[in-house]
Amino acid sequence: MKLLKRIGFYLIGVTIGVYFVQFMWKEKDVSFDYGMDARTLKSIRTKTILYSDAVQQLINEKKIDTSEISLLLRFSDVDFNQSKPRQKPCAEYLLNGKDQLKDKSLYISRCDSTATIERVILNTK
Repeated sequence: MKLLKRIGFYLIGVTIGVYFVQFMWKEKDVSFDYGMDARTLKSIRTKTILYSDAVQQLINEKKIDTSEISLLLRFSDVDFNQSKPRQKPCAEYLLNGKDQLKDKSLYISRCDSTATIERVILNTK
């Protein structure tokens, strides 16, 4: 069998495999959280979210709402330089929003079963 024919069969097989895998994963709720930021954000989102008194006051004053906090928990960068991930008993993280949320940051304390939003930082220019 010639080399070009082998490469053609290989590419046809890979293409069919890619479409099959995409079809199978589209039906399932699959996430690929392999990066440091993604794993940290996912572990925070899976815990019970609590709000400190200061954050609850900001929510009551309508300076930020819970939907924005949910978006920040999904679309943020974790600033590990200003975080304390190895602190016991609860690790602390600073989350900086991306794109439209770049003027908002959250300071979160993550314990075994809960994640408490300690502070919301609104960077107004």
